[in-house]
Amino acid sequence: MESILIVSSSEHVQKYLEELVRPAGFSICVASSGQDARNIMSRSPSGIVIVSAPLADEFGHELCIELTQKYHSGAVIIVKNELAEKISLKVEDHGVFVLEKPVGKKLFFQSLRLVSAFHRKFLALEQENDKLRDKIKEIRLVDRAKCVLIQYLEMTEPSAHRYIEKQAMDMRLTRREIAENILKTYET
Repeated sequence: MESILIVSSSEHVQKYLEELVRPAGFSICVASSGQDARNIMSRSPSGIVIVSAPLADEFGHELCIELTQKYHSGAVIIVKNELAEKISLKVEDHGVFVLEKPVGKKLFFQSLRLVSAFHRKFLALEQENDKLRDKIKEIRLVDRAKCVLIQYLEMTEPSAHRYIEKQAMDMRLTRREIAENILKTYET
């Protein structure tokens, strides 16, 4: 179940937002200030953060930016109509959605669904990036091991490649493990 952190200095607004969010089936946590929100997120990060600005200790847009960057959370900031454009220019490049007060139930729910979908997509892309980074590391490691085989055993590049592949199959290890063993042997 996806979790939502509602941040508002007004208890009335907290309750109103909780009532809007509850039917969507999110796990809900509430904070009354930016500092409370940071403390809660450091213990248990939420997937989505909703900030009703201004807060008692700060306006709230810096909080949204910080939480999207640090915890990869989706964020919505709710501001007065006359401030929406100005705040939007500050936060939209960071993936923060801006809603104008007063917020209607239908618009809020649609925005929440968009932020939730955006957050899930972002996490999937982040996982894919991690896999690609690991693959690049493995390729670099194997290439270094091939260079070592070429240098010390005077193998050709294709024969070094075949050697690593065959060792991995014969020993039932990954190419990365074989490359690490080669590098330990010759680079120590």
